[in-house]
Amino acid sequence: MERRSGIGSKSRGLLYRLYQGRLRKQLDPARLPRHVAMIIDGNRRWARQRGLSSTDHGYLAGADVYRDFLVWCDDLGIEHVTLYLLSTDNVAKRPAAELDGLLQIIGDLAEDLSRYRDWRVQHVGSDEGLPDALVSALAAAEARSAANTGMHINLAVGYGGRREIVDAIRTIVREHGRDGGTLEDLADDLTPEKIGEHLYTGGQPDPDLVIRTSGEQRLSDFMLWQSAHSEFYFVEALGPDFREVDFLRALRAYAERDRRLGR
Repeated sequence: MERRSGIGSKSRGLLYRLYQGRLRKQLDPARLPRHVAMIIDGNRRWARQRGLSSTDHGYLAGADVYRDFLVWCDDLGIEHVTLYLLSTDNVAKRPAAELDGLLQIIGDLAEDLSRYRDWRVQHVGSDEGLPDALVSALAAAEARSAANTGMHINLAVGYGGRREIVDAIRTIVREHGRDGGTLEDLADDLTPEKIGEHLYTGGQPDPDLVIRTSGEQRLSDFMLWQSAHSEFYFVEALGPDFREVDFLRALRAYAERDRRLGR
C-alpha cells in the first residue's frame, strides 16, 4: 500500500503509535520467549503484486524487515532468533537467475548483522549447493561475531529440517565408530538428548515461538525437531508488510497461551 501524506495519514500514524505503545505495556517480560524463529514468507508475491520488474525487490524488502525484526527482538531482551532465509528445496528448485540475487542479498545481510550491536551470527544449514562466495560470507560473519555476547542469531541458509536430523545421526554414528563402539551400544546411545546435541543448533534452547508471514500455515521443513513444543503464530501480511505491531501481537498471543509442554 502506498503511503499518502496529509491529515488522514498523520492521524493514522499517531493512532498506530498509541496502539503500539499500549501493546508494549501489556507485555510481561517474564512471559516473553527466549528463542523466536521467524519465516518471512511472501516476498515474491509482494513484488509481483506491485508490478516490480524483479523478485529481488521483494527479497530486499524482506531483508529490511529482518533487520527491523532483530532490533525489536533485541530491544525486548530476546536471547535467540532463528531466521529461515533459504531452504534446501529453494536451492534445488528455484531458477538460477532468481537465486543469484537472493544469494547476494543473504550474504550482504549476514555481513551487516555481524557488524551490528553485539550480535553473534551463526550459519545453520548445509553448505552443499551454495556458491563459494556465500559460504565464505557466512563463515566470515560467524568468525567476525564469534566473541560477541549479545543476541544469538541463527541464519538458516541451505537448511532443511529432515536433512538436519539425518546429519545429526550421521555425526553420532561416525563419532561412535571412531571410538570403537558396538552397534548395540550405538542403539542405546541414540536418545533424543543425544540427537539434539548434534543438531545445527546444538546447545541452544529450542524455539518457544515460531512466526510465519503471508497467511501460510505450515513449517516447510523448518526446525522440525526443535519445534516439537513450540507455539505457532501465523500472520496474514506478506513478509515486507510485517510491522512491529504484528510482532507485538504475536508476543501477546504467546504470553496468553498455557504452555503445558506435555505436563
